[in-house]
Amino acid sequence: MTKKRFKVSDMACSACSAAVERCVRSLDGIDDVSVSLLAGEMNVSYEENKVSAEKICEVVSSAGYPTETMEQRQLVYEEPKSEFTAKRLIGSIVLTLILMYFSMGHMLGLPTPDFLTGDGILLSAGIQMVLAAAVMVINRKYFTGGVKALFRRAPNMDTLISIGAGASFLYGLATFILIAVNLKSDPDAAHAYMENLYFESAAMIPTLITVGKTLEAHARKKTTGAVKMLMELAPAESVILADGEEKTIPTADIKIGDIVVIRPGGTAPVDAVIVYGEASVDESSLTGESMPVRKTTGDSIISGSIVTGGILHVKAEKVGEDTTLSQIVRLVSDAGATKAPVARLADKISGIFVPIVISISLVTLAVWLIFGDSVEHAIRCAVSVLVISCPCALGLATPVAITVGTGRGASLGVLIKTGDALETLGRAQYVLLDKTGTITDGKPSVSDFAAIGTDKETLFAVAAGLEKSSEHPLAGAVIDKAQELSVSPADVDSFQSIAGKGISGMVDGKPAYVGKAEFLAENGIDITEIQKKIAAHANTGETAIAVAYDSHAAGVIFAADKIKPDSKEAVGRLKALGCRVMMLTGDGETAAHTVAEKTGIEEVCAGLLPTGKERKIKDLSKDFVTVMVGDGINDAPALALASTSIAIGAGTEIAKETADCVLVGGRLSSVADAIELSRAVMKNIKENLFWAFFYNVLGIPVAAGVLYPAFEILLNPMIAAAAMSVSSLFVVCNALRLTFFGRQKRKTPEA
Repeated sequence: MTKKRFKVSDMACSACSAAVERCVRSLDGIDDVSVSLLAGEMNVSYEENKVSAEKICEVVSSAGYPTETMEQRQLVYEEPKSEFTAKRLIGSIVLTLILMYFSMGHMLGLPTPDFLTGDGILLSAGIQMVLAAAVMVINRKYFTGGVKALFRRAPNMDTLISIGAGASFLYGLATFILIAVNLKSDPDAAHAYMENLYFESAAMIPTLITVGKTLEAHARKKTTGAVKMLMELAPAESVILADGEEKTIPTADIKIGDIVVIRPGGTAPVDAVIVYGEASVDESSLTGESMPVRKTTGDSIISGSIVTGGILHVKAEKVGEDTTLSQIVRLVSDAGATKAPVARLADKISGIFVPIVISISLVTLAVWLIFGDSVEHAIRCAVSVLVISCPCALGLATPVAITVGTGRGASLGVLIKTGDALETLGRAQYVLLDKTGTITDGKPSVSDFAAIGTDKETLFAVAAGLEKSSEHPLAGAVIDKAQELSVSPADVDSFQSIAGKGISGMVDGKPAYVGKAEFLAENGIDITEIQKKIAAHANTGETAIAVAYDSHAAGVIFAADKIKPDSKEAVGRLKALGCRVMMLTGDGETAAHTVAEKTGIEEVCAGLLPTGKERKIKDLSKDFVTVMVGDGINDAPALALASTSIAIGAGTEIAKETADCVLVGGRLSSVADAIELSRAVMKNIKENLFWAFFYNVLGIPVAAGVLYPAFEILLNPMIAAAAMSVSSLFVVCNALRLTFFGRQKRKTPEA
């Protein structure tokens, strides 16, 4: 199955995006299609042996929406294009204001030239007609696009505008003819007709729509602010070392293996490893972690990180589209172009919305004429129905919230890949946590030690000397502790490793052993004191490393996988969110329950093989919405079976295919952030959809004049046009509130 992105132009409202989806789905070989009105993009999954990208472009373009393929890994930021230019906006407003002066100036007490009174009313009407026509020509896109969509049997918002404004203009034109015919024979009738000219509505409708769309376009630009911020993290130019000299080159030209120089205040342009220098590195824009991290030679640094102190020389390991920053941008962009399941109702309604509105408008016109009201009254109500209806608000309700929400999440180090995952996260009932690398650091370290019959220097010199040649996971913990104590590993001869037991060798010509206490006993060592020390740590979940030197017990070193500092807080937050928390681990019962007790986890399944994890998740997912949290490497099968999944602590490996959500940093509390963000976004979407539905359910009857017989309340088409624009603007501004998510908890960079 091939997945490709397409750029789709000229979509005016959700009816347009629904029409585009129908076009694509009509093709053989299409698996899935999702159209984003906000981004003007379309994601299509299709079988290349049945349909081609060129055919998809051809079909959609022939339907009136020019389409072209997009480079899947395109990462150059493009400012969202606005079709509402300043000239068009200013021209519409100026001409409409002049028209309003000629049509309504006398009502407001404004001075009117004598040549426009008496027989001059025909000239005044003519001027209004020309001005209205000029405004309609300036905004001809509504009319050309709307009429074409009508003939394609896929009417959209432009169709409603063109019919409404066009009907007003035609009514005004008919009135103008009646004025001309009656001016000499019946001057009173001619002057009466002047009160019924509709040219101001014909001009005001497209003008107000343009004003509203301009404001909406500016607001919508802010919804992509997070993507823009992320892209701007990467410097356009970088300094590399070439033949011992510094050279400035475009960042895009950096190759794997190049040595890049990053000065204080500079940003890492690529993923790299530090080969020289020591500095504090601010990764907050990528991980959400506000505190800078101290890094030195041998440490990794990810693209987009800011060096806050010291000069670093780094060796490029991932460049271009493979960098962490590039992958984050891609995930955020793709997520913004997807739909949440809650949007399906809006999509279904959008597909039939415009035809229904046109039908209601025609019925309104007919009813008022049948009941004997004037043609002007009937047209006023029919036109108001057309222009107050707003499929835009329906189409924008979901994508703007998802775009802003996923962008805000990215700034907190929470990357949610799809709208489906975004919705599911918020409904989480069971959060299933892997232990190693998720609740704990995933890297064992020395937690305690006891020297027996010798000093700590000798204990760690012998232990580190032997572990230096070992591949056991605990070897690094012993060596790191020796370095921390400034103890140099002893030189070892005759090294031997006995699988499952321990290692041995000769140190200064004397036998030395490191491993299980039983291993030392097998080699004639008295382990009585070692066993006492181990017994004192029996319920801690620590691993005991027994050490013997010169045929005597030298001591015991205890190692443990440290619990992450925020794990207990994270579990507490998840419980407060109404989630049940369960640990799934392959570790033994003692170690698992020790960690569970320290973090507040009450449900534990220990000693599980990968198949055991899968079976447990499958069983739970039958009755609950499950969220599996793992390191994204060994937990891939388990991640795939949960209702939704989170890869935590992914570091520079952001593009995890299995997980639905990726947490850039290693903080378990980010899982709670992800769930809270999901709930905030879904609440925002529901608010937007409610507003869009409520607005139309309330506005259309009022526009049709249902309140007129009892209360004489009638909606002017100009007010209806303004209200339609406001509804879309409201939806966008409501979504922008999500940019403040999480700022009460911790200070993070602006999204």
